Amino acid sequence: IGVKESHQMTIFRIIAAILHLGNLEIQAERDDDACSISDKDEHLNNFCSLLGVEYSQMQHWLCHRK
Repeated sequence: IGVKESHQMTIFRIIAAILHLGNLEIQAERDDDACSISDKDEHLNNFCSLLGVEYSQMQHWLCHRK
């Protein structure tokens, strides 16, 4: 469809990250008011690696509203 190869790889990386995020296991805590993500979740690790974001920050902000 005329997309440059460098742009294709970026698109594939973003799609792969979104798919890994969909496989993330989030555990409910304290009467479903809070949640947590395992410190060694492979899908979150892959997501962060693909998008170049910090693991601990994503782990925190996926479970907090602010």
